[in-house]
Amino acid sequence: MDFGFGPDDETFRTEARAWLAAHPGGKPGRDWERLLGADGWIGLGWDTPDRRYGNRTATLTQQVVWAEEYAGAGAPARTGHIGENLLAPTLLAHGTPDQQDRFLPGIARGEELWCQGYSEPGAGSDLAGLRTAAVRDGDTYRITGQKIWTSLARDADWCFVLARSEPGSHRHHGLSFLLVPMDQPGRIEVRPIRQMSGDSDFNEVFFDGAVADARDVVGGEGGGWRVATGLLARERGVSTLVQQIGFAAELARVVRQAVATGAAADPVLRDALVRQWADLRVMRWNALRTLGGTEEPGAPSVAKLLWGRWHQRLGELAVRVRGAEAATGPGPWTPEAYGIDDTQRMFLFSRADTIYGGSDEIQRSIIAERVLGLPKEPR
Repeated sequence: MDFGFGPDDETFRTEARAWLAAHPGGKPGRDWERLLGADGWIGLGWDTPDRRYGNRTATLTQQVVWAEEYAGAGAPARTGHIGENLLAPTLLAHGTPDQQDRFLPGIARGEELWCQGYSEPGAGSDLAGLRTAAVRDGDTYRITGQKIWTSLARDADWCFVLARSEPGSHRHHGLSFLLVPMDQPGRIEVRPIRQMSGDSDFNEVFFDGAVADARDVVGGEGGGWRVATGLLARERGVSTLVQQIGFAAELARVVRQAVATGAAADPVLRDALVRQWADLRVMRWNALRTLGGTEEPGAPSVAKLLWGRWHQRLGELAVRVRGAEAATGPGPWTPEAYGIDDTQRMFLFSRADTIYGGSDEIQRSIIAERVLGLPKEPR
């Protein structure tokens, strides 16, 4: 794929850079999402040429331009990512026109935030082993069960939930993909999970007879596995390239610190930094090849294996560059939060990179079975 930027892309870059420069100092949250939505910066990659939902239309290269400029401007972390980049493309691919018209405008305006109800205790990476049940009750479903590692659940208005809608079904059979409103006191409880960094980015979500409208089943009853796996491909496809732009910025900060402290004079550490740079380029080329339309079995699993361990190594390198200073934080220390800086937070958070989103062990099994044709593991 030729991924060069043309004149139209550079015009788009100028517009994006000017908008970001005119809106400095934003903070993650609803106000920032609404500001992005009001000016059409949400949903650039949606296949909506008639612009029914208020989003700008943009080519793939222009989407990359926006991601580069957004990262370069140090703009706020997105709280609307799950709705914009995961649910919206899924609705465009599998949803009914009614579902698209009801849910996409709120996402495009930055007014409705979403979370993802996939992983469960005992069924994290092994998604087909989930036990959350959705029982049909007239025009609604009653959902009972527990989800875990649910990002943004405390702020979300809606959750897309993969649940077992056919009693007695096994594995990937009998699953449905439901859109569930989160504002159901007494029926939905969200409990933050405190991480070793002191943050609580993830949550447990308990469903106790939570209600979902029957018209809000995406892909039809029993079609959840096809919809869910399609969504995961998007999560590890387009989003991977955007993620790598953030990785490049983190690597640049570690390199600058190594030069400033003199740590770069150590040939072993310098070699490790060069390897990180080279591996990041390989990941970028792999992502571009995938985005260019090359459909290869196991490609999402290969990408996950590459970036998960890469980011862990970067966290380890960042601590090595800091030396003994990395063992103490600037404070203040409170019972609610640790006084750590961005480097230390990256190191601690990256411990989870080879687990969440599908553990490395699961990804290797997928590659072995679906790409190499090896015998499946006994269950």
